[in-house]
Amino acid sequence: MYAELIPLPIIAALSLFLALPWHWRARNVATLAIIFWLFIINMIFAIDAIIWKDSFEIRAAVWCDITTKLIIGSNFALPAACLCICIHLEQVSSVRLVRSTPADKRRRQIFEALMCFALPLVFMALHYVVQGHRFDIIENYGCRPATYLSVASVLIVWVPPIVIAVACLVFAGLALRHFMVRRITFAAHLDATHSALTTSRYLRLMLVSVFEMIWSLAITIYILWFTVMAVPLRPWTTWADVHSNFSRVDQYPVAFVPQPVLMSFYVSWLFVPLSTLLFVAFFAFGREALDEYTQCVRWVRQRIFRQKPATSTGFGGIAITKYVLSIPSPPSLI
Repeated sequence: MYAELIPLPIIAALSLFLALPWHWRARNVATLAIIFWLFIINMIFAIDAIIWKDSFEIRAAVWCDITTKLIIGSNFALPAACLCICIHLEQVSSVRLVRSTPADKRRRQIFEALMCFALPLVFMALHYVVQGHRFDIIENYGCRPATYLSVASVLIVWVPPIVIAVACLVFAGLALRHFMVRRITFAAHLDATHSALTTSRYLRLMLVSVFEMIWSLAITIYILWFTVMAVPLRPWTTWADVHSNFSRVDQYPVAFVPQPVLMSFYVSWLFVPLSTLLFVAFFAFGREALDEYTQCVRWVRQRIFRQKPATSTGFGGIAITKYVLSIPSPPSLI
């Protein structure tokens, strides 16, 4: 990994705050979960790259125990969040949903919370079944989950995210079909269902979910194919055999890692910040986001710099808001 790329996940993690305000107010659990998990994984990758730059020593073992499980959880949480978004978009755009009530919204939020947080916890626990030793340390990349490569690990670690991603694409296709059928009256249809979505938000949510899932599906299949081709599948014999010498930590210096394996590490590492920036690009420059930025600038000018808004008439009779700096008068000497 190139040292100059280390700030990239930090920049990607901080950029998520640009997309946070509107989704927080809308209480959209699935998109908030995407923001949460992307922030966590970006920070893990950045901190690991800093701690283990040009090093593969065993250090911060408890940190590695926690972060490797979070990495496993994110592999399920992000596809599950995109699936929740696509299911919601398909329901909103279909004729089945006459109107959305507060009770419907609460049920959807509970379902999305279970999918985005409870389900990853289940698979984080299941990973212990195929965890051959404590964790691995790769020079320049840090600690990574250790998996005993077998049919069981393929079924537990790799197949579920692929299935979730395919289901996401199916629901996205159905949502797009509903949109195309009633594209002329779609805005009126959203108003009739009392949805907080607009046509622009609807399309952006669908596009970002589809792009993220296509990209994630391609990367997951590539890593699975490469792993199976590079390391033959071993039989999952007994619990004692698979977990023998479980406290072992395998260390991999870059000099002894084959170039194709390093490339797979590099691709999987770079995938996270690039996916984050793609997500932010869809939501940080929309009309709602620009309105948020305007309100933030207005608040700073009024509350911090004590500027008073003054409206004047500009070209063509258009009202233009100006800010006049309010300077306190000097104290009287009399």
